[in-house]
Parts: sequence; C-alpha cells; structure tokens
Amino acid sequence: MIMGIANDRAGGKLRRNRVKRQAGRDAMTASGDEIAARDITVLLVEDDPPTLWRLQDALAKAGFDVVAAATLADAGASLAKRTPRVLLTDLQLPDGHGVDLIRETRQRFPDTEIMVISILGDEESVISAITVGATGYLLKDAFPTDIASTVRDLVAGHSPISASIARFIVRRTQANAEPPPGPPLNTTKLTPREIDILWGIAKGFSYAEIAGHLGMSRQTVPGHIKSIYRKLEVHTRGEAVFEALQQGLIKL
Repeated sequence: MIMGIANDRAGGKLRRNRVKRQAGRDAMTASGDEIAARDITVLLVEDDPPTLWRLQDALAKAGFDVVAAATLADAGASLAKRTPRVLLTDLQLPDGHGVDLIRETRQRFPDTEIMVISILGDEESVISAITVGATGYLLKDAFPTDIASTVRDLVAGHSPISASIARFIVRRTQANAEPPPGPPLNTTKLTPREIDILWGIAKGFSYAEIAGHLGMSRQTVPGHIKSIYRKLEVHTRGEAVFEALQQGLIKL
C-alpha cells in the first residue's frame, strides 16, 4: 500500500514535470517568434492619420518594431538615431517627396528594404521610386489585407508590386524596343547562371526559392546578385529587373 502511494506520487510528479517542460518549450517558441519579429525594425512614413494608424497597428500586432513618421523631417530624425530594416513610405508628404527619402536611405543604408505605399501609379512616380532604390511598390487602392506578411516577404527577398504596376512596367518595356540612350551596360558578361537568378528576382522569388529552383546553395545566391548589380551598374533588385527588361536579357 505504501509502495502504491509512493508510485502514485512519483507518477504525479513526473506528469507535472512534463507539463512544466512543455509549457517552457511553448513559452520559448512564442518568445522566439516575438524576438524574430522585433528584430525587424520598420520605419513607416505616412501623413494620412487613418492610414498611418491602420498600418502601424497591424505591424505592431504582428510583433514588428515600428517607428512612425508623418514628414520627411521626422523620417530624417529617425534615420539619424537608428537604421531601419524596412522603410515603408508614401511619396506625397507635407514637406517634400518620398523619392528623396528613398534615395537618401538607399545611399546611407544599402541593406534596408524599401517599399512604396502610395496612391500615385503614374509612370514618373513609379520609375523614379524604383530607380533611386525602392524594392517594392504597392498602390493604396490595391493594398494587401495582410501587410505584416507583405513585409516578411520583402525581408525574405521578394519584391511586392501591385499587379497594375507590374503590367505597366511590362508594357513600358515592350513599347521601348530600343534601349534609351546612355553609356553601354556591362550586360554581355552576365553568365547563364546569373541570367537565371535575374529571372527569379524578376518573378519575385526569395533567395531560398531561387536556390531551390537552380539546385544551388542558398548562401551563394547573394554573391551572384552582387555580381549582377555590379555588371548592370545598379543597386537594388528593382533596378536590376528594370535594366534587364530594358536590355532584353529576360522576359516575364
């Protein structure tokens, strides 16, 4: 009888320990997800209060470290204090144009992912933003329901672009049969593997997906992309895709 009671007590203790260990693992998993999200600092630049609140609230709830700014001056002050992993910016701002912010951010922080969120979908706005460093471009009237997932895709190597913007870029490229005047680009030295990677970038694949499709290591993709940037004399995925389309190196 005493042995049975002892066994029951031991069994109960083991069960409680298993529950505690499982709870600990669950807590560690949740904490890990939270830390991973908080590692992504987002500078959100938007002067429309309802839009700013909606985006900031969605990103904060997903665990991102969000800094909000309503003007170029506020954004500049934030950049002076910390380096954002992601810049989400409108183009029409009270004290200037978002293209100037994109250019400054790209020059100072080459690794920052930059995405435009704007109502402007005209040729000048789109091309200007991509040329100076934007890696994504979303129109406010075609905004994704899950901005947090879009930001994760951006960080993972995708280039989120609204469908109408993508079609516009394709039409513009097709309309320009001859490349615009300017210094010749070093495109002849692109290897077949670099062309394949460039096509994957244009399709919006992540580095891991490109590596999987081409049967190569994920760690080697960034090296190839740097080589592509150097040969095309560009600095971002958006610029690389635009130049490749202009030169007829790839077709979407």
